[in-house]
Amino acid sequence: MTDIALLQALILGLVEGLTEFLPISSTGHLILAGDLLGFNDERAKVFNVAIQTGAMLAVVWEYRARVFSVDRQLYRNLIVAFIPAAVLGLLFGGMIKQFLFSPVPVALAFIVGGLVILWVDRGARVARVHSTRAMTWKDALKVGCAQCFALIPGTSRSGATIIGGMLFGLSRPAATEFSFFLAVPTLVAAGSYDLWRHRSLFSIDDLGMFGVGLAVSFVSAFVVIRWLVRYVATHDFRPFAWYRIAFGVVVLATAYSGAVEWSAP
Repeated sequence: MTDIALLQALILGLVEGLTEFLPISSTGHLILAGDLLGFNDERAKVFNVAIQTGAMLAVVWEYRARVFSVDRQLYRNLIVAFIPAAVLGLLFGGMIKQFLFSPVPVALAFIVGGLVILWVDRGARVARVHSTRAMTWKDALKVGCAQCFALIPGTSRSGATIIGGMLFGLSRPAATEFSFFLAVPTLVAAGSYDLWRHRSLFSIDDLGMFGVGLAVSFVSAFVVIRWLVRYVATHDFRPFAWYRIAFGVVVLATAYSGAVEWSAP
């Protein structure tokens, strides 16, 4: 394992942890960062999915009291919410990776997602559900259906679940917390399945790279989770929407001007 590979793992782990739980798309940022680092082959795609487990562990640690309290209602809701994206991911995951895992489609998804956030999170919204403990299985299923849009890289899993939850009547804090919880089965399943399916691409020498990526994503995600919980108590998501739009425009502008040679699908 070279020093360059470890540096790439460190940078990508930091990008993953800082963006996983914000509505700005961790996958989109990882694709763009990997492209700039020259780490954008099939191994990179698997690595980017696998290190999301580090961010998931940050959720487990932060909410360990509830996660390990055998909260049957929470477990039921997570199973219900997990199923839609899991089914669609198994059916269309390969096609999505083939055609959409590249900078220009990601930039377009950034812009569209930003516009959706501006539309949904505008003005005062009367919430029907103010706590994840008050969610029914039907509420969970609606959020799970919203998560399906996150299969498109650049959309944002957290953005789809949080904004979708708010659209279906959850308060901003409740939608954000449930998005944290839903990350656990989603990221574990995606990372485990992808790593097992492409295990022939890696060797024992890659353990150091994965260790660095997982550790850095865990620490940075933990910091973001703590910050985001405080943020959503008094702020909306519109700044993230404007960031998405601006970032997407910059990527498209550099792509079509030739300033940056982004890779094609």
